[in-house]
Amino acid sequence: MKLYSYHTLVLGSGAAGLAAAVRLRAEGVENVALLTEGLEQGTSINTGSDKQTYYKPSLCGATPDSPRAVAESYLVAGGADGDLALTEAATATRAFFHLVDLGVPFPRDSFGQYCGYRTDHDPARRATSCGPYTSREMCRALIREVKRRDVPILEDRVAVRLLAIPVDGEETEVPRRKLLGVVCVNCATREFEVYRAQNVVFAVGGPGGLYKRSVYPEVHTGAIGLALEIGALANGLPESQFGLASFTNLEGRRLSSGRTGATPKEFRWNVSGSFMQVVPKFVSTEQDGTTRPREFLKDYFKTPAEAHGLVFLKGYQWPFDARKALGGSSLIDLCVFYETTILGRRVFLDYRANPEGYAFSALPSEAREYLANSGAELATPIERLERLNPDAIALYRDWGVDLATEPLEIGVCAQHNNGGLAVDRWWRSVNVEGLYPIGEVAGTHGVARPGGSALNAGQVGAFRAAERIGRDALGASASPELESAFVSMAVEEVAELRRETTYAREHGYDWRVERDAFQRRMSDSGGFLRDEKRLARARTEAVEQLARLYSGKRAADRRDQSADAPVDADDVETMRNLQLCLAHKVYLDAIFDSVTAGVGSRGSQLALDPGGTTISDRFPSDWRAQEENVAFRSRVFCSYLTSKPGVDDSFATRSFWRDARPIPEPDEWFENVWRDYREGKIYD
Repeated sequence: MKLYSYHTLVLGSGAAGLAAAVRLRAEGVENVALLTEGLEQGTSINTGSDKQTYYKPSLCGATPDSPRAVAESYLVAGGADGDLALTEAATATRAFFHLVDLGVPFPRDSFGQYCGYRTDHDPARRATSCGPYTSREMCRALIREVKRRDVPILEDRVAVRLLAIPVDGEETEVPRRKLLGVVCVNCATREFEVYRAQNVVFAVGGPGGLYKRSVYPEVHTGAIGLALEIGALANGLPESQFGLASFTNLEGRRLSSGRTGATPKEFRWNVSGSFMQVVPKFVSTEQDGTTRPREFLKDYFKTPAEAHGLVFLKGYQWPFDARKALGGSSLIDLCVFYETTILGRRVFLDYRANPEGYAFSALPSEAREYLANSGAELATPIERLERLNPDAIALYRDWGVDLATEPLEIGVCAQHNNGGLAVDRWWRSVNVEGLYPIGEVAGTHGVARPGGSALNAGQVGAFRAAERIGRDALGASASPELESAFVSMAVEEVAELRRETTYAREHGYDWRVERDAFQRRMSDSGGFLRDEKRLARARTEAVEQLARLYSGKRAADRRDQSADAPVDADDVETMRNLQLCLAHKVYLDAIFDSVTAGVGSRGSQLALDPGGTTISDRFPSDWRAQEENVAFRSRVFCSYLTSKPGVDDSFATRSFWRDARPIPEPDEWFENVWRDYREGKIYD
């Protein structure tokens, strides 16, 4: 295997990872590299919505705003820490204008004001956008800057294991580790590479590969399992976002010219904002896509106007929200889920004609005012969408989908994990020294968050991690003992990975079948409908699957594999399955423990309870919602893996609750802040 050494390694090339590479150089860290499967392969550059939102403090008009006010918006639903919320809010303006200076075309008026609009969970019109591809524009601007600063970009690399050792010393509630480096596969040369790094900025994105029905792009699977495997502590894993999204089979479609990167099998996209505000027709069919088409929303509501008003509100209230499931806009998600998952039908949005019974005058006043002010009092949904947001039509056309001539298939999909690895206010892992999780993989959000705040959080995490690394780690070098431990561990881990892939081949374990199994399990049991009995069965099945996948590590035949044998694509996916399957087990454990604790229905999860509230008499009788226990809003749910994968077949997870940290009230007297800043006390 080949061995490389860097002071700091950035793992992942989404908007957060790219920003970290830029900021590390700006902070004077020269020996840094960015390691990625491909610059075109992440979620940030491949995803968006009708007008993808970036959340920031208000920068327009007479609306008063402050870091504390923004932080309070992050904490309304609970389950998050006030110090992290304040840090995200306070650094947001700096991070936003950094993107502006790099050329991201956020709109401003002739006076230089950056106007805003309201997004979900937002009280103050703080949202902004540069169109459907906001995060793609961010990535392109950051890629230009990474290249301008000559940061080495190592593409075609897949990280397959993190190397860490226990830290001796004071006993803590959660075991501490020290990160030594990363094992990767170079997919171009088909060989293992090992990277020694004093710091790893872990920007691997959300858990896109865990769900069968997901709006994460196919090219993104996520790698939080690599950190969970070494015992990294996580916050809030049960708190994911789910919502309506489209998924279009691209076979035989003519895509726009100039597209780079691998073409996925499906084009996936959130149908939020204007996609809903124009009130399209909802149609379900048999599995062939044409037989017995019917408008089904009328079956679930007393009047067409009631259904159409809630469809409009889905634009503002896109994520499924348990608070809006009883008579609110999230009933639309439940109707779609019932049609697809329970009745086994397919659901489509049709923009070519109005839904049955549509009348502009019958819409709620909010909808009428919005459409009228936008000049969208037009005859059909496609005409209204053309007026509101022509880019939304164009982006589908780029992928060979013409909304003016064909319907769009949708479902309720996994979209974002508000939880992730636990970090401090410098985005350091709280128990793995040298690990800096940033972006979606960092668990800084709680039960719910304002739409677009995830993009801000990734940029803030990059700023904070880079500043801390530049302050604390420059010039530091590892001891000879650590270097020796790293080499020994690297040799053993690569040998184990070879044994595991060989064992899988010899026993006929097809990585596609295995991945399909845990993805279906997560969608069925770890989705937005949470049921204790189903989760218990899923956890048992997950342990059985993990024991099978890690069998190579314990195989009686521990013969050494050829050190220079090439690693093929199937081997890489088999190794990827190890961390993905492990992650899904930890997530299922966390969700089960949260449900059994009696958290109830909150955020984007609906906890089912036989004694709960009936959602609708049109749904199954056992669809009863458990009321939220608001006492848990002031607490944070924590999890970590206690067993060593492949050695202990229990794959046990320990979960516990702790009190959420409140928003700090620091000394704001200028002279005192200035002194602390000069003396470096802000890093204490």
